[in-house]
Amino acid sequence: MTIQWFPGHMAKARREVTEKLKLVDIIFELVDARIPYSSRNPMIDEIIQHKPRLVLLNKADMADPSATKEWISYFADKGIKALAINSQAGEGMKNIVQASHEILKEKFDRLKAKGVNPRAIRAMIVGIPNAGKSTLINRLAKKNIAKTGNTPGVTKAQQWIKVGKEMELLDTPGILWPKFEDQEVGMKLAITGAIKDTLLNLQDLTVYSLRFLEQAYPERLKERYKLEALPDDENVVDMFDHIGELRGCLMAGGIVNYDKVSELVIREIRSEKFGRITFERPIDFLIGSE
Repeated sequence: MTIQWFPGHMAKARREVTEKLKLVDIIFELVDARIPYSSRNPMIDEIIQHKPRLVLLNKADMADPSATKEWISYFADKGIKALAINSQAGEGMKNIVQASHEILKEKFDRLKAKGVNPRAIRAMIVGIPNAGKSTLINRLAKKNIAKTGNTPGVTKAQQWIKVGKEMELLDTPGILWPKFEDQEVGMKLAITGAIKDTLLNLQDLTVYSLRFLEQAYPERLKERYKLEALPDDENVVDMFDHIGELRGCLMAGGIVNYDKVSELVIREIRSEKFGRITFERPIDFLIGSE
């Protein structure tokens, strides 16, 4: 399955981000804590270059806590501050402002030494679709300013938003990159909801997801679907049949409906029926390979 999604407004957003970069002090790069590597748009590195950055691992409440700690250390090794947050519940919001002040301390000290009066930090929020940018903005601003939605691509224009007297945020639309060099990245983005389901082959995505669970969380998979043992990769159809019969995903004549099985598995992964899952860890990637 080849996954691509690059609507026209995303190309425009890239141009706008580049144009507005000089107006901000710091970049908030919002990523999905379940896929911190795959949800980082490599174009962002090219665009923001050496601008100070704070990586926000959003949806940390859905991710494996041990893996999140590994990712925070991973970014620290690269000289990038990272925080685990949950914008939906408002967890970690105070840490964002505090960390921004720490990152920008030298810059603002230099401005103060030149006689420039203190001003609010100007930050730009960037990230892929459905990463939770609008929810984060509303939490920081403590009111519903930015549009939110469960489908990717809700924000399609930039807007400045004040966060008290300490910060001004520039929201931007979510930007995916034109072509995924690694189709596994596309799979991970799809399973976590960053790509519209209507563009996906859910059966292929389910096969990928079940194989991942077999490797990373085998006991959770066996418990969820009452499996005594896990079939080998060549017999993934057996698992579809087992899940379909167990959960009643059947057509006339008792034939398993594989589409229904796929919808069930994807829904249960996204709704945390398997617990808190992280789909990649730093050890899966060569340090410095980005």
